Amino acid sequence: MAKVLVVGGGGREHAIVHALSKSKKVDEIYAAPGNAGISKLAVCVNIKDTEVEKIVEFAKAEEIDLVVIGPEASLALGIVDELEKNNIKVFGPRKNAALIESSKNFAKDLMQKYNIPTARYEVFEDYDEALNFVKISPFPTVIKYDGLAAGKGVVIANDLDEAEKALSDMLKDDKFGTPKVVIEEYLEGQEFSFMCFVDGENVYPLEMAQDHKRAYDNDLGPNTGGMGAYSPLPFITNEDYEYALNEIMIKTAKALVNEDAPFKGVLYGGLMKTKRGIKVIEFNARFGDPETEVVLPRLTSDIYDAFNAVVDGKVPVLTWDDSYTIGVVLASKGYPGDYKKGFVIEGADSDDIYHMGTKFDENGNLVTNGGRVLFAVAKGKSLEEANKLANKLVDEIKCENLFHRTDIGAKAYRK
Repeated sequence: MAKVLVVGGGGREHAIVHALSKSKKVDEIYAAPGNAGISKLAVCVNIKDTEVEKIVEFAKAEEIDLVVIGPEASLALGIVDELEKNNIKVFGPRKNAALIESSKNFAKDLMQKYNIPTARYEVFEDYDEALNFVKISPFPTVIKYDGLAAGKGVVIANDLDEAEKALSDMLKDDKFGTPKVVIEEYLEGQEFSFMCFVDGENVYPLEMAQDHKRAYDNDLGPNTGGMGAYSPLPFITNEDYEYALNEIMIKTAKALVNEDAPFKGVLYGGLMKTKRGIKVIEFNARFGDPETEVVLPRLTSDIYDAFNAVVDGKVPVLTWDDSYTIGVVLASKGYPGDYKKGFVIEGADSDDIYHMGTKFDENGNLVTNGGRVLFAVAKGKSLEEANKLANKLVDEIKCENLFHRTDIGAKAYRK
């Protein structure tokens, strides 16, 4: 029987732990650092996901059979490289392959070089040069911080004032780190997420999902890390699927091999179906959050076997049920801006509720501990049924400081 360590402490990691807990081959699961919900299924270890050395030491001491990396920050620090140096089996890409997420500049240059469809772009490190470019560009325009910014490094500027503020934050005030931005043309269409297990040039697709970025119903309010998701996607045709798989995901995997940065793990394509075809908005080097929480519940095969197959260079078995899943995020009031923590939560005991930002306080109460706090997931025979069941699950949760959207997936079934 196997021991598995999952690195991370959000809803994505809760979904991974939940899927691993169904494997007959896994008898011990650890999470670093985990959260209150994960603690029902795994032993939570007080190590941050960025404390690479401590994670390596723990994995060696506990003789962990497989480490699964959740967050992008760990990958960007080279956690996979360090684990591999210590002969510890790990599911995730090395640092040079993870650049596809940790550097927007790297990703865009790769796409341009290998003719992978994406928005036109320019890269800037100087504020005045960037501002002058924006002044002669049409609005809206997209400004992206080059590195990692915890989901907050992308601004869709509708006018010059918004663009100036974004450029000032990223290039003058170094709000996220080293000053460098990518400025892109704005694309219109339906965004969707296509995650694939990748082993070098071999690509094994997972089920698609769509995330909802805006804070409030009807896609109003500020951009967030995601307020809900659903799977599968009625608006994606077989032709769309084949194009996205062959012309984007497989092409990108081969491009990384050609660049001596072979990818192993989950390659996430943030794609958009535009009037001019499917184009890449962004790539991530790991499972998406919250898409993972609606995709993995549909997996009927053993995820531990699948992880091992990819790491070992074998073909993973991936089978799915034909249900529809919808997940609704419960977020702290004020998110994605300033918010308070420590509010007591009741009624969140269901196995269908993934914890994104929770902890137990000194009195043993479950309390809020993040911007996105809980993620209620429901399955149905249709998206409409799944939406009703997910919102019913949300209604059972009692907390005075949470808000949520009620219309996740609704665009797909409302005509």
